[in-house]
Amino acid sequence: MVEVLSIPLHTMLTFPAFLSPVLAISLYLARQFALASRLLEIKLTQVRMLSRQMLAHQQEKQVMLAQQNETLERQVQLRTAALQRTLNNLQATQDQLIQSEKMASLGELTAGIAHEIQNPLNFVNNFADVAVELLAELNTETLPALPGPAQEPAHELVSELTQVLQKIHQHGERADSIVKGMLEHSRLSSGERQPTDLNALADEFLRLSYHGLRAKYKDFNAQLTTDFDKELGLVEVVPQDMGRVLLNLFNNAFYATQQRQQQAGSSYRPEVAVRTRRSAGLVQITVRDNGTGIPAAVLDKIYQPFFTTKPSGEGTGLGLSLSYDIVTKQHKGTLTVDTREGQFTAFTVSLPTGEPVNGQMAYQI
Repeated sequence: MVEVLSIPLHTMLTFPAFLSPVLAISLYLARQFALASRLLEIKLTQVRMLSRQMLAHQQEKQVMLAQQNETLERQVQLRTAALQRTLNNLQATQDQLIQSEKMASLGELTAGIAHEIQNPLNFVNNFADVAVELLAELNTETLPALPGPAQEPAHELVSELTQVLQKIHQHGERADSIVKGMLEHSRLSSGERQPTDLNALADEFLRLSYHGLRAKYKDFNAQLTTDFDKELGLVEVVPQDMGRVLLNLFNNAFYATQQRQQQAGSSYRPEVAVRTRRSAGLVQITVRDNGTGIPAAVLDKIYQPFFTTKPSGEGTGLGLSLSYDIVTKQHKGTLTVDTREGQFTAFTVSLPTGEPVNGQMAYQI
């Protein structure tokens, strides 16, 4: 037999009513959970979007910083270049002021000495001429009145005196030309180039420098060797300035040989040689001495203003600096040196002449 479960009727009627609040709460909670999940999803999307925006903003900032750094670097480079140009201009101006002051002082000193020499020199020349005229008058008017045996020795004596006076006048004229040259070179340079005989200019300043050192060191003697290119011709230079260059080079050469002579003694024979050559588009003047040479440690400083290896009072350190500027800046040439310490030094001045070189024109000085 099948047992039938019997449920009271009132219980069956109240059971759905008992389940309705639980179902409603479950549905509510499910809905709230769905809303919360949706809000979290929306916020996550917003966070991701903000992250992308922040990343893009950071990248934009980095690009801007890189551009700013590049701009600043360019500005620094430009300002550095401008400061360097200003510094170079200041150094060039300083060099010009030093050169002008040095040349002005040297010119005044040379002019004063030349004027002082010229006055007694004029008296010597003039009185030599007057004495020759008086001897000629004596020879023609007074000597014939002497007795016959006395006339011949008197004529011989007058002739010898005349020759001596003529030699005095000849060397006086030579000294006068040197003094005039000193006055010419003591004037401030006009900067105008003139056709110049560099052979004659080099020879004149070689001997002027030599006798200048001998006046200071009476026991000094040196062999002067010249090898001048006969085809050198005239070269357009500023004569006063090129004369200063040659005088500086000769003075240094004789000083080096004199110093080596003091060290080596009588076995040493001082020699200063000057050589000129002309090639296509170029003229070269080489001054070589067998003196003390230049130490390798100071070789790169010899053209610096106020640098000198001479003792205090014997050098200003401006000679080679001024010579370098005159040759390289004013005449667009080069001044090079070849030396070996204790053996020799050779300076070579190279000047462009404007002649064709390999089918092209060299720089016209």
